[in-house]
Amino acid sequence: MSLYNVFDIAGSGMSAQNVRLNTTASNISNANSISSSQDKVYRARHPVFAAELNKAAAANPNTLSSSVGVKVLGIVESDKPLQVEYNPNHPSADKDGYIYKPNVNVVEEMTNMISASRSYQTNVQVADAAKQMLSKTLLLGQR
Repeated sequence: MSLYNVFDIAGSGMSAQNVRLNTTASNISNANSISSSQDKVYRARHPVFAAELNKAAAANPNTLSSSVGVKVLGIVESDKPLQVEYNPNHPSADKDGYIYKPNVNVVEEMTNMISASRSYQTNVQVADAAKQMLSKTLLLGQR
């Protein structure tokens, strides 16, 4: 595997973690929203990742496992139960006096945020290490 593939792999990792961080931010920002209907309430969303084999490596079976990036397959809504609260005095209460809150766990989302941030940072460090290795390689012929 060439060092140039490292940039593609680290880039796909950074892109995936960016999607994860944006999804987490959306979940946190909607954590306290309220609705009068189960159909309209915000539901927590989570990205789904999968390994993506490099197209160039697919042609050569010997390098198939050496160049694997990450791909975002999509974003799915959580199927955890919603928070239902009896509050007949709330302006958004339904005819039975219930309000519906999202199924967002803020502690879990903060953990996801920290994890996504660290994963992004690690991918940046990998790309930087590859850049330094390429620079050192170019300096070999100068002595």
